[in-house]
Amino acid sequence: MPDAKVLLITGASSGIGLATARAAAARGWRLALAARSRDRLEDFVADAGPDVALAIRTDVTDPADQERMAEAAVARFGRIDAVFANAGIGGVPGGFSAAPPESWRAMVETNILGVAYTLRATLPHVKAARGHVLITGSVAGRRTLAGSMYSATKWAVTAIGYGLREELRGTGVRVTLIEPGTVDTPFFDAPRPEGLMPEDVARAVLYALEQPPTVDVHELTVLPTPPLA
Repeated sequence: MPDAKVLLITGASSGIGLATARAAAARGWRLALAARSRDRLEDFVADAGPDVALAIRTDVTDPADQERMAEAAVARFGRIDAVFANAGIGGVPGGFSAAPPESWRAMVETNILGVAYTLRATLPHVKAARGHVLITGSVAGRRTLAGSMYSATKWAVTAIGYGLREELRGTGVRVTLIEPGTVDTPFFDAPRPEGLMPEDVARAVLYALEQPPTVDVHELTVLPTPPLA
């Protein structure tokens, strides 16, 4: 599949990232999959085949690691057509009054700087392809959640998406914010059966990716249907 497009996904070992990898592989994309856990990525590669997928152990909080990630993807596939900056972590209870400051630092470094580092490492390749950047935001980046540093980081991600779109205006690169509500993923300590499934969000990602070049999907907010009254 030498002409197949290449999608790089961070946070690809579980949840939304893994579901998107599965959906994209089924549609013929080649995949560069980045996460801290290489073993879980290798399971996917073993199923999909080395011609389809590449596992890259990546710490998104390390800009040099992300540069190596992009280099590895291009070395294997020759290009990067689309990037899904999906890696993120949640916080701990306590709000601004009592949550441990180290939890705030981890969220800022992963959810905000991690996205920025992904963009810096991959944008030259995406620009060359006139490709697509997708970023996992959240409905928490649109609504005020009491005492939530996580929400604050997702508001920042929303701003990154808007700012990137203006930076890239006229380059042919499209930018899409994917903004899910609660998703039943390993992101949470306990199951969230009332939430979306990762596959629900993956369908939104593929919807944006598969639009014709003349269509630029700016934002997709995906929420679970409210329960029947």
